[in-house]
Amino acid sequence: MYWAFGDQLLNHSNAFSLLPKTRFRDAAVILMLIHQFITFGFACTPLYFVWEKVVGMHDTKSICLRALARLPVVIPIWFLAIIFPFFGPINSAVGALLVSFTVYIIPALAHMLTYRKASARQNAAEKPPFFLPSWTAMYIVNIFIVVWVFVVGFGFGGWASMTNFIKQVDTFGLFAKCYQCKPPPPLQKH
Repeated sequence: MYWAFGDQLLNHSNAFSLLPKTRFRDAAVILMLIHQFITFGFACTPLYFVWEKVVGMHDTKSICLRALARLPVVIPIWFLAIIFPFFGPINSAVGALLVSFTVYIIPALAHMLTYRKASARQNAAEKPPFFLPSWTAMYIVNIFIVVWVFVVGFGFGGWASMTNFIKQVDTFGLFAKCYQCKPPPPLQKH
C-alpha cells in the first residue's frame, strides 16, 4: 500500500478507501473487520475478567450472562473510539516509539543478556536455530535487530510519525463529521 499509494496515505488513514471497489477489496475489508473484533476481544479479556470479578459474575457458567455483564466495558471503549476518530496518527506514533522497543529491541537485548555467560549458553533449553551455526552468529543477528530497529523503527519511524501527527493535529476534533476530508473552498469576495 505504501509503495502504490504512499503520498495519498499521508492524508488518508484508511488505506482501503484508496483501493478500487472490487470483490477482493470488499473481502479484505471483511477480513480486517473480523481481525479487529478478534483483537478487540483479546485485548479486553483481562479487563473483562476484572470487571466480572467486580460485579460478581466470574463464577457464572452462562455465556449470555457474561456477555451482558461485559457490555459496561465494551460500550465506553466503542464510544471513545467514535469520539477520537484520529487514532491512525496516534497509533503510528505509539508503534514507532513504543512497539519498536517492546517487540524488537527489549527481547533481543534480553536474549543477549540472558546468554552472555558460557554456562547459560551450555544450559540453554533451546540452542540457536540450525541456520545460525553459533552463539556468536546469534549475537550478531540480535545486535543487527537492535541497531536496525532503533535507527529505522524508532528513529526514522518516530520522526515520520511525529511529523505526520504535528501536520494533522489541526484536523483533529471530537466527533469529527468528516475526518481528513478536503477543506471547503475559501469564500470569494464579490
